[in-house]
Amino acid sequence: MTRRVVLATHNEHKVHELQQILGGADLDLDLEIVSMAAFPEIGEIAETEVTFVGNARLKAEHVAQRTSLPALADDSGLAVEVLGGSPGIFSARWSGLHAGEDLPRGEKDRRNLRLLLDQLADVPDEHRRAAFRCAAVLAVPGGTTATAEGEVPGVIVREPMGDNGFGYDPIFVPDGDTRTLAQYTDEEKNAISHRGRAFRAMVPVLREHLSDAP
Repeated sequence: MTRRVVLATHNEHKVHELQQILGGADLDLDLEIVSMAAFPEIGEIAETEVTFVGNARLKAEHVAQRTSLPALADDSGLAVEVLGGSPGIFSARWSGLHAGEDLPRGEKDRRNLRLLLDQLADVPDEHRRAAFRCAAVLAVPGGTTATAEGEVPGVIVREPMGDNGFGYDPIFVPDGDTRTLAQYTDEEKNAISHRGRAFRAMVPVLREHLSDAP
């Protein structure tokens, strides 16, 4: 039986990505993943926590409560060692709120990316270690929550390379490769991404908690 799950996002790219990650025949989950766009009454959810796990839990619990359906949420970002783990939870708005809500996503990404590169301009290559990190949370109506985390270590290069992906993908090279994530295919990225690792770690929990879900 197909089980409907709400992903706590308005970003249809994330819905498509998660369908690719969890939709494999080998996982046999049979999920229908929908975005918050199907539930306009939910509105925006302020991410007021100070950790990836905290923000993901806040979003998942809020959506599960409002929709009476199981909800998945994640929070993720880039942690640069020399910056003490920043941008971290501020990755999507690193260049500041002045970037404006009306700017296209691509322009916000470019401003965030360029600011980070400028901040690291004088940092030697050996000190440009970083990692993409993700926390995923499942919330089931009635109060049950479960958490899984994923990480991809790598380095920050000096100039963007590649046209695929989004965010900081064009300047991040995973360990063991010479390509940025923006030079990966969607399938390659999903196989090793921090979101992919977090949500695949969630598979046993999804099987356990959604077995009786509508």
